[in-house]
Amino acid sequence: MPNSNTPGDVLFLLLGAILVLAMHAGFAFLELGTVRKKNQVNALVKILTDFAVSGLAYFFIGYPLAYGVDFWSSATVLSEHNGYALVRFFFLLTFAAAIPAIVSGGIAERAKFHPQSVATFFLVGVIYPFFEGIAWNGHLGVQNWFTHALGAPFHDFAGSVVVHAVGGWIGLAAVLHLGARRGRYNGQGQVAAHPPSSIPFLALGAWILIVGWFGFNVMSAQRVGGISGLVAVNSLMAMVGGTLVAMWVGKDDPGFIHNGPLAGLVAVCAGSDVMHPLGALVVGAVAGGLFVWLFTVTQNRLRIDDVLGVWPLHGVCGVWGGVAAGIFGQTALGGVGGVSFLAQLAGTAMGVVIAFAGGYVVYGVIKRCVGLRLDDEQEYYGADLSIHKITATPERETNW
Repeated sequence: MPNSNTPGDVLFLLLGAILVLAMHAGFAFLELGTVRKKNQVNALVKILTDFAVSGLAYFFIGYPLAYGVDFWSSATVLSEHNGYALVRFFFLLTFAAAIPAIVSGGIAERAKFHPQSVATFFLVGVIYPFFEGIAWNGHLGVQNWFTHALGAPFHDFAGSVVVHAVGGWIGLAAVLHLGARRGRYNGQGQVAAHPPSSIPFLALGAWILIVGWFGFNVMSAQRVGGISGLVAVNSLMAMVGGTLVAMWVGKDDPGFIHNGPLAGLVAVCAGSDVMHPLGALVVGAVAGGLFVWLFTVTQNRLRIDDVLGVWPLHGVCGVWGGVAAGIFGQTALGGVGGVSFLAQLAGTAMGVVIAFAGGYVVYGVIKRCVGLRLDDEQEYYGADLSIHKITATPERETNW
């Protein structure tokens, strides 16, 4: 991490933090539009609460674990260099808090509220920063080993693996512990459809995420001097490819069309600074097709009730992005170079193992201690009434 002390760098990173913070509204509305009406309030509340819990976990445990930096100094010290160290924490917190926001979509409609907050604390405080420190801060000498043995360090510019794959594979572990929603599958092998409650809200969530993603990717340079139009255009091309392929493979389904650009953007994060725009277009297109195909396989064949498809979208497309950086980042394919395919494979595999194993342990312990699921009656009436005592559109009482 370069020493960036100028006010311009602080403003640059602050704007990035604000854009990624806004993406959490996108996560919220994407989930709200996808779940049934009786669970819309819960979708909104979870994302905001999980962000707040993430803030505490990352401030006191996660950020010091990943970067060896704490904030126990005086405000005079913390405000040095225009407070760059503080705004860098803010920026990286918005990434860390994406982990429970991703998981939230997979466990929607049947998960207890407060046990999920407990899981968030341990995921953002321990599991995520453990791998973050390895990938982005050289912990345990893993990156040095990759460089000497495989020709280059593991490259993940904006988090295809560190954020998205980790979130998606943790989400899969959580969904496997929870089981399917009540009535989703029957003994005859039939699948009960639960169509999205609001395509407009789903689309709004997707658009907020798309716009914020340019802060997610471009501002990952973390300083004005590192800004690159290549990252912006690669993000754009991956979004385009993901959208069009998801439209085609998904047969014009609006849910797939609005998740297609997200799949492309997930996949391009890792190599957005080293690929040619045409390579980014291919990476995004493959991701769009992967998402549609695997979402269908997961729900219908594997009978894994991942409500928003967070494992296909973030888990698998994130893995594809990590590997793709080692392919399309090569100079032979118009890339910048400096990447190793084997290092990308090894680093991506490491992220998957840490995420799935860590997530499985965290959710397994919570399940054993306090339980993860709403009971059948609570699930039947919905998380909104069962947990929050209000629905998204309550009837007005006029006869007071």
